[in-house]
Amino acid sequence: MSRSIPIESPTGLKPESLRGRIDAVVMGASAGGVEALSVLLSALPHGFHPAVLIVMHLPRDRPSLLVSIFQPKCPLEVREAQDKEPVQPGTVSFAPPDYHLLVDTGPTLALSVDEPVHYSRPSIDVLFESAADVYGPRLAAFVLTGANADGAQGLEAVRAAGGVTVVQQPSTAHSPFMPQAALARGPADFVLSLEQMTHLLQVMGGAHAL
Repeated sequence: MSRSIPIESPTGLKPESLRGRIDAVVMGASAGGVEALSVLLSALPHGFHPAVLIVMHLPRDRPSLLVSIFQPKCPLEVREAQDKEPVQPGTVSFAPPDYHLLVDTGPTLALSVDEPVHYSRPSIDVLFESAADVYGPRLAAFVLTGANADGAQGLEAVRAAGGVTVVQQPSTAHSPFMPQAALARGPADFVLSLEQMTHLLQVMGGAHAL
């Protein structure tokens, strides 16, 4: 069992209240994201129930290497999202290059070639907003390191739908702009270091108490 790390919420949300509540976790990352996701995904426990859906800003004209990078580090199955496939609990799905990743009713995954958002396709905002519509309070959204404002509007949609909002502490981010932009739109339930995030995820997955 990992040592306890205290986690406080500016909104008063208790981490223990999330045990068994979350059906999906969405994450968005850009500059520095491979390093941040390496910490988080390697800490997910076996038996982690929520589906994990991730947008990582990638070059549009090259194949993604994210599955090959993260599968050896992550206890869960890691895959590239496919259009119209059901959302799989306990599975990590990455948006493919040059496609927006959305959650549709079912829940199922959907891929779109709509216009880029914040110059990005896939867009974090698009994933977060669509997932908020489907999951509402059963969603947890994580904004990680990045150098643009993608994710800020999406996190606001998650907040409005009653979901759980988590932002990387800007001072710990490789690139603090994206976390700062998210926090400028309103308070997050948790503003955490990567180490604290790993413990929060473990509680969401029912691994242990904080």
